[in-house]
Amino acid sequence: MKEDYYSLKKILAYNAKYYVIFGERSNGKTYSVLEHGIEKFAKSGEQIAIVRRWADDFTGKRGKTMFDSLICNAKGENRIKDITKGEWTGVYYYGSMWYLCRFEEDGSRVVCEKPLAYGFAISGQEHDKSTSYPEITTILFDEFLSRSMYLQDEFVLFMNVISTIKRRRQNVEIFMLGNTINKYCPYFAEMGLKHARDMKPGTIDVYKYGSSDLIVAVERTKTSRKDGEKTDSYFAFDNQKLQMITGGEWEIDIYPHCPVKYLPKEVLFTYFIVFDYNVLQCEIVLHDDLFFTFIHRKTTPLKDEENDLIYTPEYSPRPNYSRKITKPRTDLEKRIAEFFLKDKVFYADNEIGEVVRNYLMWCGKVN
Repeated sequence: MKEDYYSLKKILAYNAKYYVIFGERSNGKTYSVLEHGIEKFAKSGEQIAIVRRWADDFTGKRGKTMFDSLICNAKGENRIKDITKGEWTGVYYYGSMWYLCRFEEDGSRVVCEKPLAYGFAISGQEHDKSTSYPEITTILFDEFLSRSMYLQDEFVLFMNVISTIKRRRQNVEIFMLGNTINKYCPYFAEMGLKHARDMKPGTIDVYKYGSSDLIVAVERTKTSRKDGEKTDSYFAFDNQKLQMITGGEWEIDIYPHCPVKYLPKEVLFTYFIVFDYNVLQCEIVLHDDLFFTFIHRKTTPLKDEENDLIYTPEYSPRPNYSRKITKPRTDLEKRIAEFFLKDKVFYADNEIGEVVRNYLMWCGKVN
């Protein structure tokens, strides 16, 4: 492979239990973990768990092509053949399991009796609880970052998958891989990875948790494009979101900005959204005949938490706190919800729009 493709060498030196790795697309993240797992299988028979969000992620070509990049990599090498010293040359997929295989001169396929890897769907984790997997020591959760949808209580479901596989063993490495498509990720919050979204490419942060021996190593991979190298001409369109594909930037939509300059006296009501470490100030504005909500970041603490209307996923017994803006409880909250239903919401910048989009997505998936 090209030398500027991703390598696990640096992050494995931290001897962590979880390795969270994210960055630009197609830079070798998945390849490197699968290669690592095959090396362990060839050496000592240790197996791989491949975790995805949905069972459909393993059907058809999604499952059959999982190891294709190791059968013929960027240099035209067959890494499976190299690692197994010629004993195996390919991978056969059947029933959410992957087996090493080779083809004889007569065209017949010989398949290794022992599975190299098993597939696990977080959405179907209940079906795996009664089965034991004592030889799995590498867990790969690919595409843990999602732009469209997370499962309800997904982090807890993922922990259930880990528990099913790991049991009481302490020799399991967990790799969580993602592309820079959504920086407002529930895994960052649930795992306490407070600085993950602000990491610079090519850096590694390490998180420790009290007196436990839990270590989480987080890496934002460096871009594989060299300084001064032009963007791939296939993606040279004037579209800001393509930077995520070509350079590993976080994907951010373009959101409507405030259409007018308004005066403080034109703010009829102020409410707040507190979500994923962000505090947003939302102002209901009446400017001439224009009636809309404008949202910007609040840089100072909330002043009146006993009376201000505050939307947050956190539970609170206070009557002025509400969890979901999409489930109004009062006439005022119904009026607020209408701004979002009728697209009468404007944002100070695109980052604020991303926070609100993810909050609304959370509102839609939680009962």
